[in-house]
Amino acid sequence: MSETMTVAPVVKSVHVKCGVANAFEVFTRGIGSWWPLDQLALAPGEVKEVVWEEREGGEVYEISNSGERSHWATVLEWEPPAGFTIAWKVDPDAAAATEVEVRFTPEGDGTQVVLEHRHWDRLGAGAAETRGNYDGGWEMVLGRYVDKLA
Repeated sequence: MSETMTVAPVVKSVHVKCGVANAFEVFTRGIGSWWPLDQLALAPGEVKEVVWEEREGGEVYEISNSGERSHWATVLEWEPPAGFTIAWKVDPDAAAATEVEVRFTPEGDGTQVVLEHRHWDRLGAGAAETRGNYDGGWEMVLGRYVDKLA
């Protein structure tokens, strides 16, 4: 009998002072304006743009200044402006993709954005360590997103 490792999802929530449609648009189409591409990219500091193919089965990828295309994720659910779910596999050597779901809900004077990054167990032995890295990473990334919309 084998044991199944369960690693808790990373869940982050931020509030932005804009409507749901704008919050969704900036998170997806506008990702290149706030994502720390100088640090968190497959070609750090060399990314010309990040593309979202806005449909289920579409791809999220970066294009470097030299024109090289590097895969980030595959779109599993595309429900603008309520949210999306992607199969996140930035590391081509990762054992499998994890899942990132982001939901946008009207709240008060703006939008509540909740990100859940899950299915760490798919990564095998390094799952807990990778999850720990992303826990802090998502804090930084979402801070940049909030700043962009401030």
